[in-house]
Amino acid sequence: MKKTLYFSLLFFIISNIIFAQLIDAPFSQKNMRKDLEVFKKIRATANSGLYKYRTSQEIDSIYNWADSQIDKSSTYRDFYNIISELTDFEGSLHNSTSIRNKIFQNLRKEESGYFPLPIKWIEGKWVVNFKNGEIPLGAEIISVNGIPMTYLISELGKYYTTDGKNITGKRLGIRKDFAKYFRLKNGLQDNFKIVFKEKNANKSKEVIFNSVSSAKYYERVNKRYSRPFDQIYYAHLDKNEKYSFKLIDSFSGVLKLNSFAMGDESTTEHKEYAKFLDSVFNKIKKNNLKNLMVDIRQNGGGDNPNDVITYSYLTQRKFQENKQAWISFEKIPLLKYYNIGIPKFIRPFVAGKYNRKLQEIFPLEKKGKYYQDENSNDHKIRLPNKKAFNGKIYLLISPAVASAASLFGSMVAGNDNTITIGEETMGGYYGHNSHTPLEYKLPKSKIVTRFSIVNLEQDVPKKENQLYNRGIIPDIEVNQTYQDYLTQKDTRMNFILDLIKKNSTE
Repeated sequence: MKKTLYFSLLFFIISNIIFAQLIDAPFSQKNMRKDLEVFKKIRATANSGLYKYRTSQEIDSIYNWADSQIDKSSTYRDFYNIISELTDFEGSLHNSTSIRNKIFQNLRKEESGYFPLPIKWIEGKWVVNFKNGEIPLGAEIISVNGIPMTYLISELGKYYTTDGKNITGKRLGIRKDFAKYFRLKNGLQDNFKIVFKEKNANKSKEVIFNSVSSAKYYERVNKRYSRPFDQIYYAHLDKNEKYSFKLIDSFSGVLKLNSFAMGDESTTEHKEYAKFLDSVFNKIKKNNLKNLMVDIRQNGGGDNPNDVITYSYLTQRKFQENKQAWISFEKIPLLKYYNIGIPKFIRPFVAGKYNRKLQEIFPLEKKGKYYQDENSNDHKIRLPNKKAFNGKIYLLISPAVASAASLFGSMVAGNDNTITIGEETMGGYYGHNSHTPLEYKLPKSKIVTRFSIVNLEQDVPKKENQLYNRGIIPDIEVNQTYQDYLTQKDTRMNFILDLIKKNSTE
């Protein structure tokens, strides 16, 4: 009898441990409310971006919504979705919310339940981006399991954060991770009823696909039709892929800047990049170029001062890295939730050193905010390089542009001699939260929340077409056309080449 009881208890414990690693496992409303309270305290005390794009009334309202959602929730996934909504609502591309690693690993091992086809946004529609036997390549998806695609995409956007109220950047995450996001939002599915419409067709059609494994979906993503054109968005770049320059003709050149991740002034890679810039603008000056295309479409950011050094070759004005920068605390708050990977009783000693460094960088207190002062290197007045280009600049942008790249892009877009072409960036024009990340772990769910604590105002001019809560808005919006998608052509680059040719003849 005792042996039976022992094995029953052991089975119960093991079953609960295993089940607790599944995202659809039960999670009590009591634990949800405890973690929600901690999450709210963390954002209020440590996150300087909480009210950057939202009023206090809006923040209060969404937390009231979160509390009411808990009444309807019963699983770990339900709670993760609530926290994801709160994280995205603030509007910072450096925000993220992560589930426990064991749960994440189990998601990757799931053998079925996932959407079977890669998709891509083209000409305002989500189209099939994979050659298969049942839905033609490029066919528009109207709905999935009865959910209209427009509604579905708006719901999945919370899993991929962007600055302000930008939505173009969310398409990058959705087109790659659509199946994962669908699973997180709606759970595992046995099959998928897809309503689609072929190009120029009058009527829609319907087909039912069996679900696939997570691994099979990502295998198909790696074989997507558009991969040769857009793989660089997701690739880990080698040094020789991060930047390049070439002459187009005797009057024009193109400077491609795919990343600013070259380290700071102390690194060899940064020094090599500085030499590259010097040689490029020597060549530009020597050849007396009139037009320079600056292509940052793939650039998701990187390290200071690579962004501002590059800008010094593209401006005629004095400038700063930013006009102001501040954080919302003097000492890191809520240390017991700080995700630093060391015992709680040691954390104050480690945090003390970190706090002293922050106090050196942000010594100026104003109404509970801690600012950099005039001694900060970020506020140093920088001069244009003597070899700075003063011809016509054509700045190519896309939704992938973020962080240091959006700071750089904003400054270039603010120039009087720049025409900005492409699609709105995910990184903000006027500012963003950046530089220093903090991570906290919620005590019950072990969800990790990460955000950058420095609230930056960028040194850019006010422009009528640039909105405070959006990315860089192009002067001329140009997206890849449906036909160019099918033939793998670069619509934006071809547009600029035609524009330069037209302007030259005029």
